[in-house]
Amino acid sequence: MKAYVYVTLKSTVLDPQGKTIHGALRKMNYRGVGDVRQGKYFVLSLEPNLGRETAKAEVERIAREVLTNPVIEEFSYKIED
Repeated sequence: MKAYVYVTLKSTVLDPQGKTIHGALRKMNYRGVGDVRQGKYFVLSLEPNLGRETAKAEVERIAREVLTNPVIEEFSYKIED
């Protein structure tokens, strides 16, 4: 199994890198992009004998305690076989 974890800044937190990318896209004449938010992406290879529910609990714990700063970031994830 693999877990794909996406970490992004909370919508209430200013994202200067996203703003810079958005401004660059506008200057390069890309249209239709209303906003850009940057983030981090992690791929976790999980042990094959880990049950699905245990995997979900462990990935959530890792994301919450290690991969994110809960004050300014939030996460989402998906697990694939």
